Amino acid sequence: MEEKEVILTQEGYDNLEKELNILKTEKRAEIAERIKIALGFGDLSENSEYDEAKNAQAENEVKIVELENKLRHAKIIDEKEIDTETVQIGNVVRVNDLEFNEKIDYTIVGSTEVNLAENKISNESPLGVALLGARKNQVVEVNAPAGVMKYKILSIKK
Repeated sequence: MEEKEVILTQEGYDNLEKELNILKTEKRAEIAERIKIALGFGDLSENSEYDEAKNAQAENEVKIVELENKLRHAKIIDEKEIDTETVQIGNVVRVNDLEFNEKIDYTIVGSTEVNLAENKISNESPLGVALLGARKNQVVEVNAPAGVMKYKILSIKK
């Protein structure tokens, strides 16, 4: 099975590395301690603490493998290659929602770095796809469940 390239900013890559390090060190140690304590309770056939700790261990190991794969297949966006002529991954795009006349700033990121609370949207999302390659003052249309939404691009920044 061919792995999909994971597009990341340097910040996103660094955050994944930090999370992986925590899972491999602190989290593993914490789970090992939980298993050790649970083993002290005796009979493993009726030991829910032991079962929960082993499940947590399995989940942690799966997460470690996922992060290692993302990092292995990461393509880091070179900030020097990002321009502001057209919308690209790594840009901050100010748009005007033409239906609600609302100005919103979105940062276009790879799917791994999505954070809706910070208006970081994926390049694979419907809005991200519509914005990619567009220019300042261009109006883009996005097919949404509620219908077609229109956004005018007001600015493109790094």
